[in-house]
Amino acid sequence: MQFQGFTKTDFDTFNIEGLDARMEAIEERIRPKFREIGQVLTDELSVNLGQEMFLHIAKHARRTVNAPKDTWLAIAGNKRGYKQHPHFQVGLFDDHVFIWLAFIYELPNKEEMAKTFLKNLKTIKTTVPKDFVVSQDHMKKDATSMKEINLKATLERFRDVKKAEFLIGRQIAANDPILTNGSEFLDVVRNTFEALIPLYKLAYK
Repeated sequence: MQFQGFTKTDFDTFNIEGLDARMEAIEERIRPKFREIGQVLTDELSVNLGQEMFLHIAKHARRTVNAPKDTWLAIAGNKRGYKQHPHFQVGLFDDHVFIWLAFIYELPNKEEMAKTFLKNLKTIKTTVPKDFVVSQDHMKKDATSMKEINLKATLERFRDVKKAEFLIGRQIAANDPILTNGSEFLDVVRNTFEALIPLYKLAYK
């Protein structure tokens, strides 16, 4: 089945009260769409990176009380997990879709990666599109545009603070009509990931 896009109902999932009820809605409404787009994106990233990439869909398995405020798919070069590796993400909060290249706090060698990024600061600034945004915490909605962020300070914090994270990419508001057009949205994701592949490769140098 071809991905048709996201709907208001998908975003309304995060207004459902109760862990079980919200998880059931995520399973019924959102995960099938993640499977549809995830396999396409995983296959394409495998080709573009010249290595096998693996699709992971968030299970929220550790949750016992609080319902998730967002959900996502992740694509990483490891079959068993993604949190300890740089990974590509597509996910939803109640008011936007996020498209990230994510370096989260579980990375065992994030200090070394941060040092590499700091050494290549100028390259990152010139290669990453100016309309991209940066988040320092995958659990929060807020992000700062590449035009406005102090990238050096952000990467220094990512290097020095254990819980600090570095996510870079795009956010698209829930009411943006592009989200209702499956093929157009996929093109945006493709373009975003393509622009971030040099940064992904840099992380492994």
